[in-house]
Amino acid sequence: MATLLIVHHTPSPNCQALFEAVVSGATTDGIEGVRVVRRAALSATASDVLAADGYLLGTPANLGYMSGALKHFFDQVYYPCLDGTKGRPFGYYVHGGNDVTGAVRGIETITTGLGWRRAADAVTVTGEPGRADTEACWELGAAVAAGLTD
Repeated sequence: MATLLIVHHTPSPNCQALFEAVVSGATTDGIEGVRVVRRAALSATASDVLAADGYLLGTPANLGYMSGALKHFFDQVYYPCLDGTKGRPFGYYVHGGNDVTGAVRGIETITTGLGWRRAADAVTVTGEPGRADTEACWELGAAVAAGLTD
């Protein structure tokens, strides 16, 4: 059975809504053979990353960058996972008050360094998430999970 690891920092109701939509998409009944593991960014470990076949990342944009919690996650897992996870699929979502550019750039830079392969377009949301935003997160979760069954 494939494992999808969702690493998230969810400090607000807006981030929670996006996280729940991603989980719902990843665990929809139409996708079989994928175990979904959820870890808060501050508790996810290199062992979690090495044991997973794909990744979904979620973060708010804070002060022009990804959250400190997601950055801490990357700091902890980067070198231990560098050789063992190249080519693995991932997706991500970012929520910001008015700009997510720096957070997106940071995630793209780090995942490129890890050699991960983006399996779906990123979902970026500014302001309060609407129905289209939560639907896009549902699709993100479903797409990355379904990609692990191929």
